[in-house]
Amino acid sequence: MSTPTLFGAAYSVYTRSARLTLAEKGIDYRFDEVDIFAPGGPPAAHLQRQPFGKIPAFEHDALRLYETAAICRYVDEAFDGPALQPATPAGRAVMAQVIGICDSYLYRAGVWDIYVERIGVPKRGGTSDEAKIDKAIPTVRKALQEMARLSGDRPFIAGPDLSLADLHAYPMTTLLRLAPEGRDLLVGVPAIEAWHQRISARASSVKTRFAVE
Repeated sequence: MSTPTLFGAAYSVYTRSARLTLAEKGIDYRFDEVDIFAPGGPPAAHLQRQPFGKIPAFEHDALRLYETAAICRYVDEAFDGPALQPATPAGRAVMAQVIGICDSYLYRAGVWDIYVERIGVPKRGGTSDEAKIDKAIPTVRKALQEMARLSGDRPFIAGPDLSLADLHAYPMTTLLRLAPEGRDLLVGVPAIEAWHQRISARASSVKTRFAVE
C-alpha cells in the first residue's frame, strides 16, 4: 500500500484531527502544508483537490478525499492499527453525534467566536468583539455539557475506547482553552476538562501540538 498524503495546515483544527487519526493508527504519511489564508487565497493546485478551498484534503493511490470525517473514517477502515470506531451501532451513532455537535456548535462558537476573537484578533492589532464572545458562551457551554452527558462515566466521549469523536473534538477544545473564557467553560464541565487532560497526554497529541500551545 502506497504512502498517503495529507494536505492542510498545522494551525487548522480539522487538519489536526486527521493528523491525530493517522498518528493513532501508526501510519507513515506525507504532510503537504497548504495555507488557505495566504494572499490570493487557496493555491490553484489545492482547489483541484478541494473545490471549496478548505482543508484538509487527502490522497491515497487514486483516491482523493476532502471533509475531515470522511478522511478519518477512511484512514481507520483502510489501514491496520487500533480501531477508532466503536464496535456497536449505538456506539458509532454516538460517535457521529459528537462529531456533529463539534461541527455544528463547538467549532464556530468555540474556535472562531471565542478563541479567534479573544486571542487571534488582538494579535493582528484588532479589538475583540465582546458581544460576539458573550453570545458564543452559552452555545459552547451546552456543547460541552452534551459531550459530558454522552460520555457518562467513561474515559472517552463515545465509549470506553478512544474514537474518532475524541480526535475530532480535541483540537477544538485545545484552542478554546487558550482563551480565558474557554478555559472557564472547560473547567466548568469537570468531565470534559478531565477528558481534555487525558487526551493531551497522548503521544499523538504531543506530536501534533499547535504552535500556539
